[in-house]
Amino acid sequence: MPKASDLKRGMVVEVNGEPHVVKNIEVRNPSSRGASTLYKIRFNHLKTKQKRDESLKGEEMLKDVDCEKKVLQFSYKDDDGYTFMSLEDYEQYTINAEDIEDESLYLVEGLEGIVSILLEGVLVAIELPAAVAMEITETAPGIKGASATARTKPASFATGLEIQVPEYIEPGETIKINTVTSKFMSRA
Repeated sequence: MPKASDLKRGMVVEVNGEPHVVKNIEVRNPSSRGASTLYKIRFNHLKTKQKRDESLKGEEMLKDVDCEKKVLQFSYKDDDGYTFMSLEDYEQYTINAEDIEDESLYLVEGLEGIVSILLEGVLVAIELPAAVAMEITETAPGIKGASATARTKPASFATGLEIQVPEYIEPGETIKINTVTSKFMSRA
């Protein structure tokens, strides 16, 4: 039973007896003394896909939902959605594009280490690895003699993702991106 302070994006918990996946967490630290930290959490119902916002105190307990987790590899995207394959038994799972709207920006063909959440054998959510390596499709050319200071420029990727990268990064380079913060980590 996780506490509200232990929740992470992609976790599946029970809210009012129904399975919900954590989509977004906002931490609010109160300014008055003695007040407890509040966690504003956006949940999505796993079956109906309805959004639900809750404000919880850090020590409030939530109940885990009994669901199966498998490590998958991203295979391809088509009109039906995104298809993933288990490397253990080569079984394929498809999920609608709307269900993984935020995560789809990081999905490049062959990406491994994706944790799937299966409810009654149906893929309902995915958890991305902490970092992914992606090739930059478009950015301003690297500047010769660019210093290692914190000056950045925008870079675009084939999936539609756009992040800030250091000035010295060139188009066509592969870089590591933190999937939680959407920030540049290093060259891959």
